[in-house]
Amino acid sequence: MKRAKSARIARSGRIASGAGSQPAMQQLVLDIRPPAEPTFDAYVAGDNAELVSRLRCLAAPSAFDAIYLWGPAGSGRSHLLSATAAAAQGLHRPVSFANAAEIGEELALPPGGLLIVDDVERLGPTAQITLFRAFNTARLIGLALLVAGHAPPAQLDLREDLRTRIGGMLVYEVKPLSDAEKAETLARHAEVRGMRVEQGVIDYLLRHGERDLPSLMAVLDALDRASLEQQRPVTLPLLREALGSLPAPAWPAAH
Repeated sequence: MKRAKSARIARSGRIASGAGSQPAMQQLVLDIRPPAEPTFDAYVAGDNAELVSRLRCLAAPSAFDAIYLWGPAGSGRSHLLSATAAAAQGLHRPVSFANAAEIGEELALPPGGLLIVDDVERLGPTAQITLFRAFNTARLIGLALLVAGHAPPAQLDLREDLRTRIGGMLVYEVKPLSDAEKAETLARHAEVRGMRVEQGVIDYLLRHGERDLPSLMAVLDALDRASLEQQRPVTLPLLREALGSLPAPAWPAAH
């Protein structure tokens, strides 16, 4: 709530009495506002309601399931992994979170904790052995597993024994959100950041350029920053200006 209050104060123009002190105060407001952390409450489940319910349960210290979820880049699977990690930590459960490309010969395996591995298709030969051993160790130390990748287990280009272990997990596909669900997700994200966003702004975001959630949220964050820096409300004209300044060729020129 403090963060949203800071945003409202900045946008109202009441952050400094002297014109010369405004840039420094604006930067101060920007610096003290942490990024919005992925949570289950900020995620619109849509057709993924069963998956979200299962992940909420997995966060509990008493849960020891092994879950694999898959979906293309931008499907929201990384958000779900981070939300599960945050929920587990909120319940004081130890969490080990690793990106597959960064795994080597060692992997932190907290007893009674939760191991999360993202982008499993990027595991190198050594990392594949490391994760396979983690599966064996998990049974002995009461470790829950949450693994994610871009494809169903049978289509993963991994060693056979590891692919078989992943296939034996509870497998869920992260279903794409409808436009209405994406709009609701963006509205929730804006609310968390303390933004007042016109419906036309969200509609424009959904009609133009990249349509995956990470890209849409990144633009919304850039729009929030522009609003604070320029002391202007979040409107369609400001969105067009913000899009014109973003280094993303997939976004069209503002018009």
